[in-house]
Amino acid sequence: MIKKILFIRRDNIGDLICTTPAIHAVRKKYPDAKIGILVNTYNVDAVRNNPDIDNIYVYEKAKHVPDKSKFSVWLNNLKVLLKIRKEQYDVAIGCGSYSPRLARYTYMTGAIARIGYLSKTVDRSKSYNIPLYDPEKPLHEAERVFNLLSPLGINDTPSPLRIFPADDEIQKVKDFLNASGVKKEKPLVAFHISSRRPENRWPADSFIELARLIAIRYDARILLLWSPGSEKNPYHPGDDGKAEIIINSIKTNMVAYKTTQLKELIAALSLADIVVCCDGGAMHIAAALGKPIVTIWGSTDPNRWKPWGVRHVILQGESKRAENISAQAVLDAVEKLLA
Repeated sequence: MIKKILFIRRDNIGDLICTTPAIHAVRKKYPDAKIGILVNTYNVDAVRNNPDIDNIYVYEKAKHVPDKSKFSVWLNNLKVLLKIRKEQYDVAIGCGSYSPRLARYTYMTGAIARIGYLSKTVDRSKSYNIPLYDPEKPLHEAERVFNLLSPLGINDTPSPLRIFPADDEIQKVKDFLNASGVKKEKPLVAFHISSRRPENRWPADSFIELARLIAIRYDARILLLWSPGSEKNPYHPGDDGKAEIIINSIKTNMVAYKTTQLKELIAALSLADIVVCCDGGAMHIAAALGKPIVTIWGSTDPNRWKPWGVRHVILQGESKRAENISAQAVLDAVEKLLA
């Protein structure tokens, strides 16, 4: 009998959120099981407050904590793995495409059954004793993770993504909007201007033009959101400079809410009526919150990473560079979703 199940998700915010349908399916199949998840300090807020999860284990990536020595990071992570081993999980699921490091982490959990993908170039694995090969046909990331549940007798279609904003953070955003004169009866359009990949980024001038077009067309307010920090930060490039350019150019129909933690961004997006963003973690947060989304797309594969389970419009040109999408095209997509 399966009593304890562990998910392992070492990747970025969007990858983790795309895992939540699989976690929810396991909770429904095994309602009395203890479900744990191993995540990192960067993405952990994406699973806070999730009622499907009993235990959250958090490890560090050295690049996320540059002020710490590698030995210190390694020692802390060893303590986390020892805590997991002590729990004696029946099943550990390495979520994501095959990587030797993910396979090693799954093995080190000490779980009896260890499920994960192998690449076609790998014949066997000591780490996974229930291996699956990467799917032949293209699948959305939510489907790829869900496919790993087949050894547990779960073969349904993934449900929508799940995320749960903190009540106190929602209240902070509401207080900010009220103090900024944003009225509840007017549509609130969230702009999230950041994306990790350069080819997925939309220029500041395009966001400025879109804000002006929206002001002409709609009696709406824009909520500006972005990844905090300097673009020169090699570990966490931010968009403080880009946001400042937009803020200084738009004076009438926009408010800017600076977030320093992921939980603040989740709460802010939860209050938007529609989200305009680039491909990235914020897009998946918005999808998990059930928001209509216009995504200005770059080079990534939309079949694998599009917003899952919500109304959305993807704008991707032949160049596969977000900068080549016009503000008018984005406005037309916004109009379609607001209709």
